[in-house]
Amino acid sequence: MWLRLDRLAERQRSRRALRDLTVEQLRDIGLSEQQARRESGRHFWD
Repeated sequence: MWLRLDRLAERQRSRRALRDLTVEQLRDIGLSEQQARRESGRHFWD
């Protein structure tokens, strides 16, 4: 159970980090602004 909670928390942290990236950084990792917005807006359980 703790492992599952840890994974959910990490997923949420990653999505928040996406929200803070610049356009150039997103381009470096191969994501568009639209893709990053869509992913960062998802719920932690998705």
